[in-house]
Parts: sequence; C-alpha cells; structure tokens
Amino acid sequence: MNIVGQLAPLAFGLAVIGSGIGVGLIVGKTIESVARQPELQGRLQTLMWIGIALTEALCFIAIGVAFIPFPAP
Repeated sequence: MNIVGQLAPLAFGLAVIGSGIGVGLIVGKTIESVARQPELQGRLQTLMWIGIALTEALCFIAIGVAFIPFPAP
C-alpha cells in the first residue's frame, strides 16, 4: 500500500490552511499596529511583507516535502 501517495493531499491541505492562517494573522496584526502608531506604517509594512514571504516559504517547503519519495518497507 502506497501510504505516501495517500497522505500527500492531506499535507497539501494542511500546508495551505496553515499558511492562510499565518498570513491572516500577520496582516491583521500589522493593520492593528498601524492603527495604533500611524507614523510607523512604512517600517511595519516592510516587516509585514517579510513575514508573509517567510510564511509562504514554509508552505512551499511543506508541499515539496510531500513529494519526497520514501523507500518501501
């Protein structure tokens, strides 16, 4: 039985859900921070984009790991 092939769609789904939650939290906290201190908007926005990029990179890594072939026992 090829269990890796059966778990790959689950890995894709969890990676996308986790990434979506992470990006939502990052953007929400950035908006909240800009509302509190508008003078820091440029710096906060830069940090937000870096955080989004790292979060999406983790999603792509998780999807890539799902394609790694494992030897059959």
